[in-house]
Amino acid sequence: MGYDRYVAICDPLHYNRYLTKEKCNKMIGGAWFLGFLGAIGNVLPLLNLHFCHNNVIKHYNCELPSLLPLSCSETLPNYIVLLIFILAFGFNSFIFTLVSYINIISSILKIKSSVGRQKAFSTCSSHLIIVGLFYITAFFRYMKPSSESLMDLDKVISIQYSILTPMLNPIIYSLKNKQILCGVEKLFGKCRAIILT
Repeated sequence: MGYDRYVAICDPLHYNRYLTKEKCNKMIGGAWFLGFLGAIGNVLPLLNLHFCHNNVIKHYNCELPSLLPLSCSETLPNYIVLLIFILAFGFNSFIFTLVSYINIISSILKIKSSVGRQKAFSTCSSHLIIVGLFYITAFFRYMKPSSESLMDLDKVISIQYSILTPMLNPIIYSLKNKQILCGVEKLFGKCRAIILT
C-alpha cells in the first residue's frame, strides 16, 4: 500500500507503467514469501526448547515472546534469533514504508493548491494511521523487556496489531467510497428515525 500511494501521488501519470499486474503479483508473492520466512523465524527457535511444569501461556496468542519465558532451557540464542528476525523483517519494511511516506509528504507539500494538498493528504492519511498503529504496537510487543507488571498492557497491544489493525483497514478504505459512505449515512439516518419515534 505504501508503494501504491507513493506512485499514485509522486508519479501519477506513470501509475499504470509502474504498477502493472505482473509487478503487483510479484509484490504479493514477495509478501507471502516474507510472511512464510517470518513464520519459520517464530517456529525454528522453539525446536530445541524444553518446557517443564509451567506451561500456561499468560497471553491471548501463542507467539514467540510469550513462549520463551515458559522454557526451562537456555533461551538467549532464541532471543538473538528473534531480534535478528525483527530487525530483518520488521525494521526493513518499516524503513521502506517510512521512505515512501517521506517522499509522498514532500511531493504533497509541493502541490500549489490547498484543495489538491488536502485531497492528497486525505488519500494517504488513513493508510498512514493504520501503518503507524501497526508498527508502533508490533515493535512494542516484540522489543519490550518481559515484565509481569506490563502483562495486561501487552495483551491489549497484541489485540491492536493482530486483530484491530487488519479489521480497521477495509473499513477505513471502504469509507472513502462515496456509495458506501452514502449507504452508511442512510443506515444511521434510519437508525436515528427509529430511535426518535
